[in-house]
Amino acid sequence: MNNTNNISNPSSKKIKPNSSPHHKSKHTHYSSLQNTSNPSPNFKLLTSLSSSSSSSSSSSSSFMAESSSSSNFSSSIHSLASSDQLHTILLLLPVDSILSFSATCKRFRSLISSDTLWESICKRDWGPTSVDALKGSSSSSNNNNTQLVSWMTLYKRVCQLTCVYCHELCDEVVVAGSQVVLPTPRASHSLNFVSDCLVMFGGGCEGGRDLDDTWLAYVGNSLQRTLQWKKVSSGIPSGRFGHACVVIGNYLVLFGGINDRGDRQNDTWLGKIDFHDPLGNITLSWRLLDVGPSAPPPRGAHAACCVDKKMVIHGGIGLKGVRLGDTWVLELSENFSFGSWHEIVSHPSPPARSGHTLTCIGGNQTVLFGGRGLGYEVLHDVWLLDVSEDNLKWYQILYELQNVTHGGALARVGHSATLVLGGHVLIHGGEDTARRRKDDFWALDVRKISSTRQLRTKRQTAKMWKRIKVKGYKPICRSFHRACVDDTGRHLYVFGGMVDGLLQPTEPSGLRFDGKLFLVEVVAQV
Repeated sequence: MNNTNNISNPSSKKIKPNSSPHHKSKHTHYSSLQNTSNPSPNFKLLTSLSSSSSSSSSSSSSFMAESSSSSNFSSSIHSLASSDQLHTILLLLPVDSILSFSATCKRFRSLISSDTLWESICKRDWGPTSVDALKGSSSSSNNNNTQLVSWMTLYKRVCQLTCVYCHELCDEVVVAGSQVVLPTPRASHSLNFVSDCLVMFGGGCEGGRDLDDTWLAYVGNSLQRTLQWKKVSSGIPSGRFGHACVVIGNYLVLFGGINDRGDRQNDTWLGKIDFHDPLGNITLSWRLLDVGPSAPPPRGAHAACCVDKKMVIHGGIGLKGVRLGDTWVLELSENFSFGSWHEIVSHPSPPARSGHTLTCIGGNQTVLFGGRGLGYEVLHDVWLLDVSEDNLKWYQILYELQNVTHGGALARVGHSATLVLGGHVLIHGGEDTARRRKDDFWALDVRKISSTRQLRTKRQTAKMWKRIKVKGYKPICRSFHRACVDDTGRHLYVFGGMVDGLLQPTEPSGLRFDGKLFLVEVVAQV
């Protein structure tokens, strides 16, 4: 790839490594570079590492002996810059220090603009799965089997995230006898990406009825615009909506929910996909998980995510319609044969709510956003949970709506919030206090969330929000839909939800359920 563009320079903030499938190492981000004439501490570290690493060679001995000479310094480092050694050292540094290094010495600008280096940086920050998928999509989109943009440009585009690209996906019709088989339009269901498949379970539909069906669509490792849904089971687990389902390894873990009689559940289920033959015969089996005598109280409309191979749940609507504010963690045995629940007690902690989201942002951390509170108010607060063994605490990330551009539209309930490529939580849809449904996209930049050990002003933390433009297919307003991302972090799948009817959209009589699946691409052309 010979297209090398200048890139805006990042700030010096380091981010904790991310353990999600499409984020295997620390994130980095961009801001304007200042005082380039003074090398950063990381640059000084780099030059000292370069000196010590080169001392074993004869050319390096000359460099060490004549380090007071700037010309000898430049020539010696330049000889190192042509080797794999400097490439390896650069990958130990955050992007801002790498760019500072290039700005300090003109000789290294060509090295820092190298596509090989930036491909390695992308693999470091996004993981090899995402990079391989991007390379595959590039080669399939052009006949020359070459990248259309440089890795430096792609890195900048992903980290800045100004727009997303939406596509309506077509259902490949499966005919059973003379009857077309497609998922029933629904809301408050679950949708997950596991073992290269989309898996959908349950939800509520017309007439307030619950659903007990499980649907599966094989996606594979390439982008498909036509998917074939297959109904793989019904009756187990029992019908419900407002449950929570997360992916842990190759398993699905489901907890709670509400049935059409209003009964709250607190059972825990384990789901596993099985591939029986190379012809595509795929099944999914559910079994009730043994969690011992302790379990969270029954609930629905709670939030959940997977953090460090644990299921974390918060809040929801409990017995007698009371909104809850407790936090529970499910730890699973090594062979997934049983599990145990325990409650996290932290002060402060998020107030009671329902219809909110929990999103793992890497390592042992998860972000909570929005929901409906005890007073039926719709919320916009952000909380960070750290489930490290020596921590287990909630921290509120304070910001003021007036400091967020278009921030008045931020509060919501029944939205989706998913970590995507580049370190953004992509938020879509939901509804406000007046039950007006939304069709917008917002990005919460997890790299700009204040560290719990750093003090920042509310004005600074407001910069973590950005409203995202939409290109292509225009999704309709919806709430209580579900979304999930593939293993690359590049493709987000959205299904269902409650949408406005033709008449009196905000009235119950104007409510209808959506049965369409659409795709959101974080990066379109590569």
